[in-house]
Amino acid sequence: MTARIERPLSPHMQVYRWTLTMALSIIHRATGIALYFGTLLLVWWLVAAASGPAAYAHVQAFAGSIIGRLIVFGYTWALMHHMLSGIRHFVWDLGYGFKANEREALTWGALIGGIALTVLIWIVAYANGGGR
Repeated sequence: MTARIERPLSPHMQVYRWTLTMALSIIHRATGIALYFGTLLLVWWLVAAASGPAAYAHVQAFAGSIIGRLIVFGYTWALMHHMLSGIRHFVWDLGYGFKANEREALTWGALIGGIALTVLIWIVAYANGGGR
């Protein structure tokens, strides 16, 4: 009847040697998902601000707690990392940055840049009285 076609199977993740580019590509997807949940918190904050002082105070109390600040810090990092990784992917879409050294430079730039921008944003926020 029908002959079975023998096709090569794709190797599993255990076969590949992990590189920074692979890891950050996966992290880019994960930060995209995290941004959906973080945006729900942003909507909660905006709705509370429109609802009145009591609702706003409740959200601010949560955001001012240790857990709240960690979540907001993580949201900030996810936003910065996702933005810079998106720029990295855009550069690739334009056809640039595919040489090994260019690829590594773009990857390290997205990783270090995301962390640096996050820390810089928080330093500026605290310097302007946002850490009260």
